[in-house]
Amino acid sequence: MLILKIKIVGWSCQIAIDDTATFAELHHMIQDAVEFDDDHLYEFYLARSERSRNRVTVSSYEDADLITLGSVFPIGVGEKLFYLFDYGDNWVFQILPSKKKPLLPDKGNACPTLLSETGEKPEQYPDWEE
Repeated sequence: MLILKIKIVGWSCQIAIDDTATFAELHHMIQDAVEFDDDHLYEFYLARSERSRNRVTVSSYEDADLITLGSVFPIGVGEKLFYLFDYGDNWVFQILPSKKKPLLPDKGNACPTLLSETGEKPEQYPDWEE
């Protein structure tokens, strides 16, 4: 079980997710948490900062549904995992193992589970009228 903190400017959340979950499952968890339309490509990459990509870990057009989180975590010292969604708008989320030990979901609850969230969710299409 991994407890991950996912953050973007003005918003963050903590999730519990099994280390056997795939990056595609983590992608869907983040999409659900921020209430985005899942309508763009994405990638996860390891780096020291969001602009210094060391290597692409997995992308939506490769093996996101095959590579597990446990194959990347724990991540190296000084590295962070980033989630880039929508290559046009460049939504970049930082993903880190949580340092706090939150209350874990009951064993009967399914994972992944949203444990907590703070701040205001980003708006995917702020200038788009419905």
